[in-house]
Amino acid sequence: MMGPAHSLSGAAAWLGVGAAAAAYGHPMPWPVLVVGALISAGAALAPDLDHKAATISTAFGPLSHALCAIVDTIAAAVYKATRGKGDPRRSGGHRTLTHTWLWAVLLGAGAAAAAVFGGRWAVLAILFVHMVLAIEGLLWRASRGTSSDVLVWLLGAASAWILAGVLDQPGNGSDWLFAAPGQAYMWLGLPIVLGALVHDVGDALTVSGCPILWPIPLGRHHWYPLGPPKFMRFRAGSWVELKVLMPLFMVAGGVGAAAAMGVI
Repeated sequence: MMGPAHSLSGAAAWLGVGAAAAAYGHPMPWPVLVVGALISAGAALAPDLDHKAATISTAFGPLSHALCAIVDTIAAAVYKATRGKGDPRRSGGHRTLTHTWLWAVLLGAGAAAAAVFGGRWAVLAILFVHMVLAIEGLLWRASRGTSSDVLVWLLGAASAWILAGVLDQPGNGSDWLFAAPGQAYMWLGLPIVLGALVHDVGDALTVSGCPILWPIPLGRHHWYPLGPPKFMRFRAGSWVELKVLMPLFMVAGGVGAAAAMGVI
């Protein structure tokens, strides 16, 4: 799928988690619901770090473009080193290493550890990166163009600073779910894992599928591209994604938000 659909699906997924948490007696404070949805929307772009033409490659200018090139090279090398007898030869790393459950978990665990041990500046950095990505994904038409990059970064920085201040207030969720001393902001890893996994599931619906299960082998395949039957798949950017899935994600997110807040 394309960046906007990935971001919408990530936000909708976190709002759905908020609805489930409320139903099971662990409601999210509204700042956790909002911040988590934005982080998940941003994290849903992160698996495309292996693609130099993806939305994330332009999010931070030359820095993110160079990072995408490095990750693509690493992913291609990992694929080549671990390819099974049933896996095809390939030259690039797109839809390999960064499109797996293992990558998603490691990314989330790393962010959680940074938030816990890195203090306020680490939390601000995590929020800033994901706010910028969320803006790029959710407001993609408005944020396109080199002239708007600085404005997007400033908006991301301001949002990160304000949201961190809100979360720091007692009862607003800095210690949501993980309330033991020293565990503040550990939950930030959860929407990152969720966003990355939702990205993978979305890509699995497309023609090429997605090797979500790696490194778990399936027969002769170490990188089996999971997906529904081929007649149910669609091409990225097709009318199915733009006219069906994106409106569906919007509705699902709205329903999830309403349920999480106890409106329905």
